[in-house]
Amino acid sequence: MIVMGGIVGSGIFINPYVVALHVHTPFLILGVWVLGGVLALLGGFIWAELATRLPQAGGQYLYLREAYHPSVAFLYGWVLLLVTQTGGMAAVAVTFGKYFREISGVTTSDGAIAAIILLGLTAINCFGARAGSNVQSLLMLLKSAAIVAMVVLGLALGGGHIHIQPLLDRPASLSLIGAIGAAMIPIAFAYGGWQTATFVAGEMRDPRRELSRGLIAGVLGVVALYLSVNFVCLRVLGPAGLADTRTPATAVMRAAVGDRGAFWIAVGIAISTLGFLSQGILTAPRVYYAMARDGLFFKSVGWLSPKTGAPVVAIVVQGIAATIIALSGRYEQILNYVVSIDFISFALTAASLFVFRRRDKTAADEGAKLYCVPGHPYTTALFVLTCAAIVASTIITYPTNSVFGFIILAAGIPVYLYWSRKPRIASTE
Repeated sequence: MIVMGGIVGSGIFINPYVVALHVHTPFLILGVWVLGGVLALLGGFIWAELATRLPQAGGQYLYLREAYHPSVAFLYGWVLLLVTQTGGMAAVAVTFGKYFREISGVTTSDGAIAAIILLGLTAINCFGARAGSNVQSLLMLLKSAAIVAMVVLGLALGGGHIHIQPLLDRPASLSLIGAIGAAMIPIAFAYGGWQTATFVAGEMRDPRRELSRGLIAGVLGVVALYLSVNFVCLRVLGPAGLADTRTPATAVMRAAVGDRGAFWIAVGIAISTLGFLSQGILTAPRVYYAMARDGLFFKSVGWLSPKTGAPVVAIVVQGIAATIIALSGRYEQILNYVVSIDFISFALTAASLFVFRRRDKTAADEGAKLYCVPGHPYTTALFVLTCAAIVASTIITYPTNSVFGFIILAAGIPVYLYWSRKPRIASTE
């Protein structure tokens, strides 16, 4: 549930239309979603082995620090704070704004609504995670109910059908490859989030067993869920209709049961995004907290509330950064520079498995304890190369946004040099 909850946010409710803008036949649309699922599953295999090798809290930050150098881990945390995590949260909050405006009829901009909800959830989560556990469970239930209702009612009452032919909307060519690459950008965003489960590895009873199984099962569950949603969207709306609507879930429910159905699915989706945002607000600050305890960030960011144990300063810093991004541009712009930087970190983290395997020659002797990636090194290399291809596609398709992301990445280098030269305070743990 942690893995699936980290993946299923708002992307599946919005990104099907973005994909349909690039590829135009049911075969291609469903095919690229399958391709994205295969990529996520390969990543799940790799992160499962990394989690069994380093079963402590911190996830990618820990893997990058131990495999390469603290500077690489710092840049990951730096970009996580300023681009990937906060940008993803901003995009989900903007999606909440879209649905909230449709529900309420208010004329406030999506960005302003997103800012209000981000700051509100940031304030709530500063009081600690335990108090909000029941609310979080309710939000997850509503999210699942909204998806199931959309699929079942869309198939039963939405009408329509899927034309199998033609399989391709154009002959195989470089332009088709480019269109598929562009379609993979929003899909990569929608499938992202499974790696956040590794942030809490240190709190699991048996992370070597539980996290490896959970990663694989969770990713497989999401693949099935996403394909079901896209299938019903294609059946009810058709490829052209899907490309023409920015709220495909609402359009499917309106076709199935009228305006009342459209209203309730919009309510369910809007509420479900709050659960995704709340999870992100609580999870990612552990990385910034770890950076501070490593002496690579402001000491205050490593402060824990004596009453709740929450990393309050880290949560507030993240909330402010996400709010600024939400107010800075459109959903698509936010998405583009998030994906390019995020998949650089994915490629580096996956490649770290080669480092650990070469460094730890005794791993084979721990076969009962270690989960091993099937097909390594070929599957691991395929994941790394695919991540590189997604980064290249993002740069080619959206060069301006990509440059903005890389400027933020490069800005972290002098910041790391500054912090690495400051005297460090020993950990009290």
